[in-house]
Amino acid sequence: MKKKSLITLSVLLCASATIAQEKKETKLTVNMETPTKTPLDPQTLWKLGRVSAEGISPDGKTLVYGVSNYAVETNSSEKNLYTLSLETGNSTPLTSEKGGESVVQITENGDIIYLFKGQLWKKNRYKGEAVQLTNSDTELENVKLSPNGQYILFSKAVLIKKYHSTDKYQDLPKSDAYVFDNLDYRHWDTFNNGKFNHPFVASYNNGKIGEAIDLLQDEPFYSPQMPFGGSEDYEWTPDSKAVLYVSKKKFGTDYAVSTNTDIYRYDLATKQTTNLTEGMLGYDTNPTYSPDGTKLTWLSMKTDGYEADKNDIIVFDKASSQRLNLTAHWDGTVNSFTWSKDNRKIYFVAPSKGTVQLFELVVPTNFKNKSLASIKQISEGNFDITGIIGQVDNQLIVTSTKFTRATEVYRYDLKSKKLTPLTTVNDNMYAQISDNKIESRITKASDGQDLFSWVIYPPDFDPTKKYPTILYCEGGPQSALTQFYSFRWNLQLIASQGYIVIAPNRRGMPGWGVKWNEAISKDWGGQPIRDYLSAIDDISKEKYVDTTRRAAIGASYGGYSVYMLAGVHENRFKTLIAHNGLFDMRSWYGTTEEMFFANHELGGPYWDKANEKSYTTFDPSEYIEKWNTPILIFQGGHDYRVPIGQGLGAFQAAQLKKIKSRLVYLPDENHWVLSGHNAQVWQREFFGWLKETL
Repeated sequence: MKKKSLITLSVLLCASATIAQEKKETKLTVNMETPTKTPLDPQTLWKLGRVSAEGISPDGKTLVYGVSNYAVETNSSEKNLYTLSLETGNSTPLTSEKGGESVVQITENGDIIYLFKGQLWKKNRYKGEAVQLTNSDTELENVKLSPNGQYILFSKAVLIKKYHSTDKYQDLPKSDAYVFDNLDYRHWDTFNNGKFNHPFVASYNNGKIGEAIDLLQDEPFYSPQMPFGGSEDYEWTPDSKAVLYVSKKKFGTDYAVSTNTDIYRYDLATKQTTNLTEGMLGYDTNPTYSPDGTKLTWLSMKTDGYEADKNDIIVFDKASSQRLNLTAHWDGTVNSFTWSKDNRKIYFVAPSKGTVQLFELVVPTNFKNKSLASIKQISEGNFDITGIIGQVDNQLIVTSTKFTRATEVYRYDLKSKKLTPLTTVNDNMYAQISDNKIESRITKASDGQDLFSWVIYPPDFDPTKKYPTILYCEGGPQSALTQFYSFRWNLQLIASQGYIVIAPNRRGMPGWGVKWNEAISKDWGGQPIRDYLSAIDDISKEKYVDTTRRAAIGASYGGYSVYMLAGVHENRFKTLIAHNGLFDMRSWYGTTEEMFFANHELGGPYWDKANEKSYTTFDPSEYIEKWNTPILIFQGGHDYRVPIGQGLGAFQAAQLKKIKSRLVYLPDENHWVLSGHNAQVWQREFFGWLKETL
């Protein structure tokens, strides 16, 4: 029998104690009835454990995974590590200290080395207590130990530029001002304080760290990349003689308009740095060696400035000195990949027709002939494969989600093609949650193309009744709308409050070919918006849709879509909800931070007449005179991707037009909502607005 997480055990024990007490009091023997299921609500959603896959032991016998649990009373989360035997299925707690742990390495002898409060710790999976290895003045981040165990690679922020007044004018310690001469003055949710992430290498001997060498000494460049880069931006060479790191070696305004990251090789002996991807102009990321060390692979995009370009797998073969794009001929984009243990194949995950699935690529044996790799999809179903942890015999250990299930770890059998759960952290909770019917739907778009949508129905859906129906508009704009599981934009949660939700894979989403994916660029307010109208019109033909009670909701580009729909929906919708959406395109271009994104998606700046359509026809603020629908607006105070003026401008316009409207301002949140208490406020306002206006 599998052991559950601590929270699951406590629920089971409490339930058992209650039943026992009831039996004792009544002195009757009764048949246990199936527990009554209730629809998913926001409070229950945040009680779910959040599972992360941490690694597999070298012998393939043990999985290490993490579970984070949120505590409402402290508005904080606690993450602990667990080991699971891949032979017996038994799960055992590994850590219980307050704070979050993340695995760095699992050794041959069963030692699990992990980061805890910025230091390395070690605990054997079989026996013994946890031992602190390092006691460094520096809090270690993004740690990777060399294959021979003699070196440590880590990152830390280094002050390079004196942007803040206290750095520039040290005699004014109580000042608080920033002075900039370039862009990249702020990014995501923070102003640039002059510190840049740098990789450091030092000797390492059982916890003792030698003098660290800054691989980007005095250079104003980032590695890992900002804002979300991590240890995947680093790789040791198999012989431990060099480090590979990812960096966009551009500064200021040049940095803000480019996506040209490269993979660099730093030789420990000569201290020389070599650009391995020189001449490759887009994102080059995730350097990874084949198990035998003879081939280097990475993910690559062709176009500088296009963040959602087709992501290909590139391989460099040492023996032939040949570089080959393994997926150039395949009509899709890769999320992530891993090598097979026999060095013959690469397994990768990629969007596919409204889901994310597993693919198998057979690596060519003759690189000089530049043979095309054989590629085939090997999994299929109404689920997402969100990541590959590794291979054990003829199985892949993966993470997976569905609209109705948060992340768990699964075993995918390469022969039987079956997906089997390994972790069951939330099973006890889901046993008490009502199920939702989920269907796919094909609509003819306005240009005759097939448009795929997911439809999520309320629990106990009755087709003879009428239901309020919500159009969900995905952000991105070029992100896949698949069987994702969110702790905020949770489609099961929304449907469980009594709504039908339709979620179209409109133009711009990967999984339907490169052409479909690219179709949204420079056409934000065109065909993608018509796709949304086609989807809601089509499902509205069903007798169970109450056409007098329809809503449109979305965030980011989805929020932009809601603002656009507000001006063109022609009374289809009774109410609207937009979160951190783009409202005034001129203002947005002048205040957002990743200029490469704005330049590619809109065509360039508003003062260039060639881009006029993006700032007129496709500008939601140009349609204010047609606004007549109640609207709820969420806006984060630290959102520098879609700055505060966007939400305030939309709210002010709605108020001055005497339209029922509400602003929920989250001063400490960025493009997302990360605080648990703020998320509860978000949910209450979200569902309160729907109840009030729909």
